[in-house]
Amino acid sequence: MKTTVVGFPRIGENRELKAATESYFRGDSTQEALVGKGKQLKRMHWNLLKETGIHLIPSNDFSFYDTTLDTAVLLNIIPKRYQELKLSPLDTYFALARGYQGDAGDVTALPMKKWFNTNYHYLTPEFEKDTEVKLAGTKIFDEYTEAKELGIETRPVILGPFTLIKLAEFKDTTEQEHLAALIAAYKEIIRTLNEHTAQWLQLDEPYLVKDLSEADRELFLHIYHELTLEPRTIKLLLQTYFGDVRDIYGDILALNVEGIGLDFVEGKQTADLIAALGFPQNKQLFAGVVNGKNIWRNDYQQTADLLNVLPKEQVVLSTSCSLLHVPFSVEQEEFPLEVAQHFSFAKEKLTELTDLAVISSLSADASANERYKNNQVLFQKKRVIENQLLTHKIAGLAAEDFQRQPLFEERAVVQKQALSLPVLPTTTIGSFPQTREVKATRARFKKNQISQSDYREFLKEKIADCVAFQEEIGLDVLVHGEFERNDMVEYFGENLEGFLFSKNAWVQSYGTRCVKPPIIWGDVSRKRPITVDWSVFAQGLTTKPVKGMLTGPVTILNWSFPREDISIKESTLQIALAIQEEVLDLEANGIKIIQIDEAALREKLPLRKSDWYQEYLDWAIPAFRLVHSKVAPQTQIHTHMCYSEFADILPAIDQMDADVISFEASRSNLSLLDALNAHHFQTAVGPGVYDIHSPRVPSVAELEKTIKILLEKISVEKLWINPDCGLKTRGEKETFASLENLTRAAVQVREALVYETVRE
Repeated sequence: MKTTVVGFPRIGENRELKAATESYFRGDSTQEALVGKGKQLKRMHWNLLKETGIHLIPSNDFSFYDTTLDTAVLLNIIPKRYQELKLSPLDTYFALARGYQGDAGDVTALPMKKWFNTNYHYLTPEFEKDTEVKLAGTKIFDEYTEAKELGIETRPVILGPFTLIKLAEFKDTTEQEHLAALIAAYKEIIRTLNEHTAQWLQLDEPYLVKDLSEADRELFLHIYHELTLEPRTIKLLLQTYFGDVRDIYGDILALNVEGIGLDFVEGKQTADLIAALGFPQNKQLFAGVVNGKNIWRNDYQQTADLLNVLPKEQVVLSTSCSLLHVPFSVEQEEFPLEVAQHFSFAKEKLTELTDLAVISSLSADASANERYKNNQVLFQKKRVIENQLLTHKIAGLAAEDFQRQPLFEERAVVQKQALSLPVLPTTTIGSFPQTREVKATRARFKKNQISQSDYREFLKEKIADCVAFQEEIGLDVLVHGEFERNDMVEYFGENLEGFLFSKNAWVQSYGTRCVKPPIIWGDVSRKRPITVDWSVFAQGLTTKPVKGMLTGPVTILNWSFPREDISIKESTLQIALAIQEEVLDLEANGIKIIQIDEAALREKLPLRKSDWYQEYLDWAIPAFRLVHSKVAPQTQIHTHMCYSEFADILPAIDQMDADVISFEASRSNLSLLDALNAHHFQTAVGPGVYDIHSPRVPSVAELEKTIKILLEKISVEKLWINPDCGLKTRGEKETFASLENLTRAAVQVREALVYETVRE
């Protein structure tokens, strides 16, 4: 039985790609150096897969920023405003990803959105009326050739045309106007790879696991009928992941493709579809049986049982999705053996695939295989001791534990009087830049190179400077800057029972932004107060309100590697009770505004609408309410959400019963506003007025224009003014300039409103 993976992590074993790319951004290295590092990483990854025994190795899954962006650039889907900059191809590419502000012009980045139900972000392709779709690049061919020169035959990978269309935005144009050209460009890719004598081409079509309309089905079938008309020797793999293809499985079976990739981990109905409708004898089934999104070992017996009901002679063992979503290797960690043996990162998953290939070939004799026996011993052990007190507490929760009193309208009146904020109150989302000095000092503290008292004094100085700056520029609601925090989830996990932390388990979130998700190992409870001291210290420096800053239970769960031995609902409720204790401690210590971030609320939302409530929202929204249900009416609860499409779940978000919600909006052209009005959204809102994921500084005039647009859609009584996300990844200079412009713009609009009121 052959083996493969859908894709492999590209950031490198030690985040080498991040370091090289950021060096290029700073002007410290050349384009040649960056490209050279990319070639080195690709060579290392291809060789690793080959040496591990993976038979079919992917290429073109590498990217300097994002593979969806790579596909758009390859096909010349580059909006005119970026082409007019007249930059080099690489710098145009990065302008699309990060925005650009310089001698050549001033443009914002393309919209950034979450990649289906993951914490990875993709850049949204943008079609314009005069976009000339054509094969304009050579990356996919170059990488195939690079590997071939090393003696490695690879399977080029590219985002499929159907998913590309469904994820793209069309500005003053329609998909139909570009469809023929798009199909022609993909045909040229197939022809060119055919000429290169490539054996396979993988077309990623994850959109097929979503709810498909009849129009979607017709569009997909039209595209693939046209794509596969011409004779070819190269084999086509239609690859799906993140769910099952129940809406179109029968149609897929009839396609003129040689391979079909199906997800058996998140695809709840995948096995049933095959049992009911069969699988063609003339195609290969790329079976995604090894979890590409979580880090626990594969249960060989469970997987072997699944393989026994599949047509083995046609199966290629694969991962459920790209290994982009897991860290590089457990070898980089310092876990005790009794802990480490339960984990499987990207490199270890390669070995799992080769093990399973051997085990599946042994049939009834699998029990004699040493690796199989060791795996079964591992799964027979009891891994953690249950916290029975916590289990009983969750079982005893009643409806009133999830409901805050009084209702929103009454609280709004009480809070207006208690806080005395001006109209259009200004604030930030929470974090301030994590400078090299901050990171270096934290690292020295963790290595015991400075004392705890010296570290605390350093943090106090940073907080004092941060508060003083905010007062100086005139922000209305302040934050303490979160200098003590390495990551918004990891920091809380370090102060909760039940979490484990890695040394080097980095995962790409977007571009050069990598995160190191905690691992939920056991039952979760709070060890001690987490944020109270820093919030109280900051509040003591000013008469203005300072927000207490917390991460919500759903985000902590979604941005961690979750347990697989209990439900994510139960795990989230455990976290919610722990954060509830923190909320009540903050309130008891005089913190009047508490922000509970749920940046990742939408992340594990099922991709099919029919599953949204029963499988997720019916417990995720109450989990958030549980956190703040016991606070007093005058305590104002904020939350924040970013880089997801929220319009379709706004009724559920309103049910979170927060007092203020800030959204990412700057990269979505403020399109969320119409949806807010359509749903009669009751909560006060702070749509982000500028993009913090770009280094460009918005002008006062630009921000004033944005605020006025917001006021056309949102009543002045409900509008807050803030950036679209936290500021930890930005530099101080650009951050300070942007925030100063933000407050000036808000004050000018505020004064104009007062003037208009007086005139009237």
